[in-house]
Amino acid sequence: MSPVKAVLFDRDGTLVHDVPYNADPARVRPVEGAREALDELRAHGIRTGVVTNQSGIARGLLTEADARRVNRRVEELLGPFDVWALCPHGPDDGCHCRKPRPGMVLWAAGRICTDPADCVVIGDIGSDVEAARRAGAHGILVPTPQTRPEETSAAPCVAPDLPAAVRLLLGTPPGDRPSGSPPVLADDAGRSPRRRGV
Repeated sequence: MSPVKAVLFDRDGTLVHDVPYNADPARVRPVEGAREALDELRAHGIRTGVVTNQSGIARGLLTEADARRVNRRVEELLGPFDVWALCPHGPDDGCHCRKPRPGMVLWAAGRICTDPADCVVIGDIGSDVEAARRAGAHGILVPTPQTRPEETSAAPCVAPDLPAAVRLLLGTPPGDRPSGSPPVLADDAGRSPRRRGV
């Protein structure tokens, strides 16, 4: 069992509605419950971050400056994050950072001085959960209509929405840990049950 010290979120489709290759901050719309979930984590002293693939940069559809402007709008709507990690590469570029590779998760954990085993990655597709696994972190899938059924079936933990995902990782009964200690999320040997039917 590892204490949860940080939660790293996918951006598009998880924190905000997915607008493919979005270069326009005006098009940023948080998903329902995102601010509530983040406020709950911050109230518990859990650090938050974003790990996002942005292949539109490699494809020439937006610039890194565009992506930074969109990220600033996300923070205006959802509050400040402790770390941002962005992969600007395309699927065939062979980088180490693009999810499902673990590079961004490892880098973000290092930036906030947190062991990956103490991190949870929350995302909407299988590559988010796979990046968490490869980095030695925990993964929670929050499916959308675009999530493939096999990704949902393979995920170690599934929650119907962001507030439920946060309740899942904060859900250890107080008697199971010392007062004031961080919550825990079970490892693969003793993980919390999956939530189905989402």
